[in-house]
Amino acid sequence: MSALRILPSPPLAGTRMAYLLAEDRLGHYPEFREFFRAAFDLDRIGLSAPGYVATEAGAIYALVFIGRSGEAFPAGLEIYAVVPALEPLDDTMVDRDLWQILRWMMDGVGGEWSAAKLDATGRLYKLAAAEQ
Repeated sequence: MSALRILPSPPLAGTRMAYLLAEDRLGHYPEFREFFRAAFDLDRIGLSAPGYVATEAGAIYALVFIGRSGEAFPAGLEIYAVVPALEPLDDTMVDRDLWQILRWMMDGVGGEWSAAKLDATGRLYKLAAAEQ
């Protein structure tokens, strides 16, 4: 399992949320929805606040869970980097960190899903983040 950590809501003064990635339909595989519900206590928290994670390098990311009328919650997910308000994103760091988040998610979901299988797929597509 990765060294990714779930955080309480961090101080956000002087930061901005930089949009990175969306998964519009978490319900394609219910085990992903269940993983996020358990990891972030979404049955209690619902839409009231994003979930926050910190990578090994200390970067913070916000996971915003999407709800839709008539669909199980969470219906979707958006990932944002929490960065100093005026600083540019480091694309190499973001790619590495998103890969770490995806690996954490795969290992957390379990079953047929694993970080090792994600890494193998990444290497097949020659993704730099999968080579590390």
